[in-house]
Amino acid sequence: MSSNCLFRVQRVCNHLKQHTVMSRRANSSYSTAGIIIIGDEILKGQTQDTNSHYLCKNLHSHGIRVNKIITIGDELDVIAKTVKEFSEWYTFVFTCGGIGPTHDDKTFEGVANAFDDKIQAHPELVELCTKYFKVSDLSSPKMKMAFIPDSAKLNWGKDDRTGEQTIYPLISVRNVFIFPGVPSIMEKAFKLLQHLFHDPEHLFYSRSIYINQDEISVVSTINEGVRQFGDRVSIGSYPEFHNSYYKVHLTMESSRQEEVIKAFEFFSNRLPQGSIVDYDADAVTNAMEVVPKLLKNTQLPLGFHAKLRHAVSVLEDALQQYSLTEICVGFNGGKDCTAILHLFYSVVKRKFPDQDVKIKVLYIKSKQQFPEVELFIQDAVQRYSLDLISYHGRIKCSMGQLKSDHPKVQAVVMGSRRSDPHCNKLNSFSRTDPDWPQFMRVNPVLDWSYSDIWTFLRTLSIPYCSLYDRG
Repeated sequence: MSSNCLFRVQRVCNHLKQHTVMSRRANSSYSTAGIIIIGDEILKGQTQDTNSHYLCKNLHSHGIRVNKIITIGDELDVIAKTVKEFSEWYTFVFTCGGIGPTHDDKTFEGVANAFDDKIQAHPELVELCTKYFKVSDLSSPKMKMAFIPDSAKLNWGKDDRTGEQTIYPLISVRNVFIFPGVPSIMEKAFKLLQHLFHDPEHLFYSRSIYINQDEISVVSTINEGVRQFGDRVSIGSYPEFHNSYYKVHLTMESSRQEEVIKAFEFFSNRLPQGSIVDYDADAVTNAMEVVPKLLKNTQLPLGFHAKLRHAVSVLEDALQQYSLTEICVGFNGGKDCTAILHLFYSVVKRKFPDQDVKIKVLYIKSKQQFPEVELFIQDAVQRYSLDLISYHGRIKCSMGQLKSDHPKVQAVVMGSRRSDPHCNKLNSFSRTDPDWPQFMRVNPVLDWSYSDIWTFLRTLSIPYCSLYDRG
């Protein structure tokens, strides 16, 4: 067969393949998404990808089903090939990473190659880079972010609180949206432009049930539910081996809300009595509602409501006297300071609802620290988005180091209770002893009992160190 014939056959095959792919995407009853994580550092394990999880969670809530996630390196041909394929298969394509001034930032060029496009200096971005980086030479590395695919669109976000436009736009080409790889920047860009990614006609409805028995003991009930609702409801069963509250997470999801409700009622009635746990999977996200939720709970021990109101009042007074840069929370992973951290986080979020604030926490490491404690503290830093200040050694020396390294800090919120050693004479606000580095100690839970701490933690499903479950 001649080369011309081969070429014609190949063109026909490619045309048929593209037609099939595009038809499949067009005939989909719901919007789909593909996520491309780009970066050698991800593949080498040097950086952990959190962007895909964030996108999956938020896209799902917007009625968009993520069908595939792939992680690729900083190779131009691979980026171009993957972007082209994803663009044909999915309604939306999201890339994360590979944007910047360095040699390995190749995403813009890769996307351009995917669509046989050219990289050009965009006038608006040239002006932006000139103003921001104080350069005018187009060959400067600082100008690299001004060069985008010729057919690209600039999507400017707007902060609803301030009315200010984002410094740098989200670049898109056709159905491909090119996000930065830095999680905080990516998340901010998504929040400001999430109206672009929404399918109100195909929202997903879901319910969850948390079960305190192992999966094998409830599998027959789950299978019965699948037989009855499986053609209309997607049912998932996910065992959990390290959660302090439940052992199985059962999910029900459908585009038909009434079917989800029926499946939920079925499992609620058929699962063993006492096996369903009242669990809040978003305890930190819902922290602003901590006080109202607890104060409405009539099942709590006598006197707890008054102690809670007092603790909140102490923390509110502390935030009146000190700014967030002047106050930190003592946090060593223990149950008392975990309760304090969550309560303080709740009060801060209620006081500053529209601000992305970072709470300072002071962690003084002992010589022999359990690895479970270290892991829990690192998880808490991520969970609450904390500014961690850590020292090794004795408490007094560490407080002196804190005074030296962070001279603005004037107060430390403590989880001290009167039953603790040397705490029976403390007040809600007590200065450190004269021979200690001078700080105001804020003690919101002085009169709380051991039982009160556990009531607070477990009623709100607050994560705590796994060592407590081992006795």
